[in-house]
Amino acid sequence: QVQLVESGGGLVQAGDSLRLSCAASTRAFSSYTMGWFRQALGKEREFVAAITWSGTDTKYADSVKGRFTISKDNAKNTMYLQMNSLKPEDTAVYYCAARFRNYITYDPHDYRYWGQGTQVTVSS
Repeated sequence: QVQLVESGGGLVQAGDSLRLSCAASTRAFSSYTMGWFRQALGKEREFVAAITWSGTDTKYADSVKGRFTISKDNAKNTMYLQMNSLKPEDTAVYYCAARFRNYITYDPHDYRYWGQGTQVTVSS
C-alpha cells in the first residue's frame, strides 16, 4: 500500500507561482511512475504532468507546457510540481498519483494510488 500526501496549494493571483509537493510513504518510491492530475469544479479529472520512476521521461498537458515543471527526489520520496505564470483556469484540486510501471499514461484509471488533493485557486 502506498500513501500519498499533497501539500503546497493555496490562493494566489494570476501570474504568481506555487510549488506543490507529494510525499510518498513507500520505500519503493523510485519504482513508481508519478503523476499530477487536477479536477476543477464540475469537470472531469484531467492529466497535468507525469514523470517516470527513473526521471528520464516527463510529459505535460498542452495547457501547462512551458509553465509547469515536474520533478522527483527519490532520496526524499517526494515529487514536486513547480507552477509558474498561473492562470485562473488553473484553479482546481490537484492530486498526485502513482503507478507501478516505468512508462507514462494520461488516463487517471491507470494510476492505482492517489493522494487526498490540494486546492489551488488563482484569482484574476
